Amino acid sequence: MNSFNARATLRSGDSDYEIFRLGALEKAGQPVRRLPYSLRILLEGLLRGEDGRTTTADDILALANWDPKAEPSKEIAFAPARVLLQDFTGVPCVVDLAAMREAVARLGGDPKKINPLQPVELVIDHSVQVDAFGSEAALLINRDREFERNQERYQFLKWGQKALRNFKVVPPNTGIVHQVNLEYLARVVFVSEDGGKKTAYPDTLVGTDSHTTMINGLGVLGWGVGGIEAEAAMLGQPVSMLIPKVVGFKLGGHLPEGATATDLVLTVTEMLRKHGAVNKFVEFYGPGLSTLPVADRATIGNMSPEFGATCAIFPVDDETLKYLRLTGRSPDQVALVEAYMKEQGLLHDAGSPEAEYSEGLELDLGSVQPSVAGPKRPQDRLLLGEVAHNFAATFADQIDGKGLIGKAVDLVCGSHAAHAKAATAVLEQEDALATANAAADSVGHGTIVIAAITSCTNTSNPSVMTAAGLLAKKAVEKGLRRKPWVKTSLAPGSRVASDILEKAGLMSYLQELDFHVVGYGCTTCIGNSGPLPEEIAKTVNDKGLVVASVLSGNRNFEGRINQDVKANYLMSPPLVVAYALVGTVDIDLAKDPLGTGSDGHSVYLRDIWPSQKEVAETNAKAVRPELYESNYRDVFKGDERWLGIDVQGSDTYPWVEESTYIKNPPYFDGMPREAPPTVAELTGMRVIAMLGDSVTTDHISPAGSIKLNSPAGRYLTENGVQAAMFNSYGSRRGNHEVMVRGTFANVRLRNQLAPGTEGGFTTYLPTADVTTIYDAAMQYQAAGVPLLVLAGKEYGAGSSRDWAAKGPYLLGVKAVIAESLERIHRSNLIGMGVLPLEFEAGHSAASLGLSGHETYDVLGLSAALAGVFAAGRTLTVRATDGHGKAKEFRVKVRLDTPQEMQYYRHGGILQY
Repeated sequence: MNSFNARATLRSGDSDYEIFRLGALEKAGQPVRRLPYSLRILLEGLLRGEDGRTTTADDILALANWDPKAEPSKEIAFAPARVLLQDFTGVPCVVDLAAMREAVARLGGDPKKINPLQPVELVIDHSVQVDAFGSEAALLINRDREFERNQERYQFLKWGQKALRNFKVVPPNTGIVHQVNLEYLARVVFVSEDGGKKTAYPDTLVGTDSHTTMINGLGVLGWGVGGIEAEAAMLGQPVSMLIPKVVGFKLGGHLPEGATATDLVLTVTEMLRKHGAVNKFVEFYGPGLSTLPVADRATIGNMSPEFGATCAIFPVDDETLKYLRLTGRSPDQVALVEAYMKEQGLLHDAGSPEAEYSEGLELDLGSVQPSVAGPKRPQDRLLLGEVAHNFAATFADQIDGKGLIGKAVDLVCGSHAAHAKAATAVLEQEDALATANAAADSVGHGTIVIAAITSCTNTSNPSVMTAAGLLAKKAVEKGLRRKPWVKTSLAPGSRVASDILEKAGLMSYLQELDFHVVGYGCTTCIGNSGPLPEEIAKTVNDKGLVVASVLSGNRNFEGRINQDVKANYLMSPPLVVAYALVGTVDIDLAKDPLGTGSDGHSVYLRDIWPSQKEVAETNAKAVRPELYESNYRDVFKGDERWLGIDVQGSDTYPWVEESTYIKNPPYFDGMPREAPPTVAELTGMRVIAMLGDSVTTDHISPAGSIKLNSPAGRYLTENGVQAAMFNSYGSRRGNHEVMVRGTFANVRLRNQLAPGTEGGFTTYLPTADVTTIYDAAMQYQAAGVPLLVLAGKEYGAGSSRDWAAKGPYLLGVKAVIAESLERIHRSNLIGMGVLPLEFEAGHSAASLGLSGHETYDVLGLSAALAGVFAAGRTLTVRATDGHGKAKEFRVKVRLDTPQEMQYYRHGGILQY
């Protein structure tokens, strides 16, 4: 269909492309140019996808006539050009596709019909762990251990690459998914070909990692979804969404000396989380745009999940084109991007009119100051001088009365000369683990035990990586060294990033401070920090110490970085290096000395902080297109370890019964050919977990290490897996038996049904026994009792983690009642057939006097969902205590679109 005569031809280079012109709507009297850039991208997709069913002319007009102030209510279909996966979340996607092939074959169909209909690219980046550090051998040691632990997963992904059409894999040891996307995979303008006809349209995507939004810095519209929702997009189902509100964020001025892109993003995160951006688009505009290169924009876009927005996008402009040329995109592709964006009125310049926005914020870049965030949430920004006080105040009930750090403070702030010789002697030992172990006696409250340059947020940005290298150079020249108890690591986001440091002559100085490359992938930020040296871990646990990590990451939730570390501070790469020099958070880096130099004088941060000019001059020499071209020339090929994996092709996957990595999930067991006519009533539910505010997907389904005495650890042990080979929950996501046992297993989870405990415990209500959540859930299942979760505000914040929905589903959870639900997690719950409900505004479990010991019924659910869809529907929940006394309250049903209601009626997206 082409109701608005939008189809036209664009000539670029030697090719003609069919396009769908936004200008056609302008001619029809629709004020398209007043729309935010992001909504115009969505509008083009509706014009191109008009079929009279999923997208109608009325849908197009509704978006073209968008009312910035209206509450979102109109549903539209978003059909992304492609889907992006990483291996933690991607493996279960491929497992589900393999299970669907199996189910189709079982029902008499052709399994080869199950394929991604959209291009899918998976980057293996989440499986490398920092086992070895502090030496040039660390990279190879960690790579070899990665393959030892993950051989079976990698064989499975290679099977998928052979068996599935439209599916590509970027092998391990290449880089972080978002940086590979930014530097290579993103097209900005996508081209599809059918019957010799080429169609050009904006590059859009959904990804199974919440930080997919990093690509927004390149002007590409995309965001993170759960793996379940991504599978639907892979199979041709559009993403159902409400036309959103858009927050316009005006930037002016330029960053001052001493401030980095990381400081900017922490400031933006604090502002937007305070303003309220959940379920909204954020779009940046203003004169400050021209001062921000794409790398800085991508740093901001990356953190979109931390301020709760669906996306945080920058328009395509000259900086975008400059970046495409810099990263080695072909001249034809750059020319097409420029021609297409100009033709569609999407190329931003100083004369572009300002769009209309639902809400507005403004920031003078010149006001940004050096910042960190923590110790538990990325939106909790602090100035450098506030860190020590923040640590003391946050953990006041856990640290001793005399102050903070005891010996560690003495080493940093006491007689520097007296300790310098001893520290230097220790540092000269060849083994980094022995070095750290020897320093274990110096560990106290507030000691920094991990300093990691890590994460897609910053390792994609040459300016902050170069700044870290320059700071390291100056520190080494002053005679400073990292403190011996600090586990240091450098995980560049791509091989280009390390090549830049090498070409600039800075890598050797980082290595002098033991920031050796430990791997190319997502390490510390995802929880792959590896174990602390044994003696340090023993000291921390034996003394009950609150120790800290510093990292250039985007996530610092409780229990995420390392199970032995309670305080985690986010910061720029150069600050990570600086903190490694002092080894404690009990210091004001803005005014206290970092240590004593080889000349006997105190060295301050200001003495070694690189200027913007130094950074710019270094990057001008080191950042070259040929670095990108050479590193991405054979990006899908892989190294010798990957090439050595032998896989035979087959239409269905040959499941291995004894596998502890890849299992055929039970989602389709007993599935009928037709959906039941009505949804089941939810009655007799018992509460398995009663939780507070800001419970993240990390709390619900941790990605990090598996404890020996946990239900998952016992399962692996019983199946012959030694503790050293447990790997992580993230790497075991292809095995539902591990993942269901790891649900709610975060060591920092506090369940109000098991007061006085920390971790995955609950009270099994019929007997009042305190046991693990998994064991209690299995007892409930055996008794045929459905389960419920009660929660506070921002339930499900954090990563787009499908197992945070799959795990509860397999435990027997039928519904969640929270004060508020984060976007991706709510969608995932629906995708697994778990009903998301919210207390009415101003109400909570506490205000209603709920203990969690009641039995719960949702009244009238089947009848309510049998009729015509209505957003904002409310129902009554009855809670009956052990004495038969009932209490009723209203809840809002968070099935926000007709498509979501269809998914829920069918029991989930996969069944649908």
